[in-house]
Amino acid sequence: MDSSETTGTRGKAGGAALMVVFGSLISLSGLAVLLLRTADIGGLSPSLVGWVMIPLGLVFAGLGVLRNRRKRAQKGPGPVGNPIQRLKALPRLWKAWRGGQYPELPRSQVLLWVVSLVYLVSPIDVLPEFLPIIGVTDDAGVLVWLLSSVSIASGSYLRWEKDHRDPVRGIESP
Repeated sequence: MDSSETTGTRGKAGGAALMVVFGSLISLSGLAVLLLRTADIGGLSPSLVGWVMIPLGLVFAGLGVLRNRRKRAQKGPGPVGNPIQRLKALPRLWKAWRGGQYPELPRSQVLLWVVSLVYLVSPIDVLPEFLPIIGVTDDAGVLVWLLSSVSIASGSYLRWEKDHRDPVRGIESP
């Protein structure tokens, strides 16, 4: 197994690990709010904010653990490439997808990426930014998902590109 294949495996588990870390930080922040904060947070009592953040973080962390286990159980080759290679592959991925040459990227996935980008730049939020700590958690969660999803898709595209090249002629096979 070459280094790019092991990098791809780490990339798949990386999104799950990031979810675990993100969830743990949310839970710890909730605990800190419960223990250290006495004043209201955006008009909400600190105990309410803390008790909402702790289970929310635990759910994120639990989903990360489950995602990691599911990814490890999957058979077959995973995405390849390091983050720089994946970033450089994004324009080729876009061009191949738009040209209909890369059918493995569902239209619904691209639509979800667009919706998440619109959500990130939109002034409308599920959790308003004026709420300390938890106000940015919805944006951070969407950003983490978007980055990991795009990274996995570009790694999968690199794998597809590698599998569809004719090494003798140095061109794509028909």
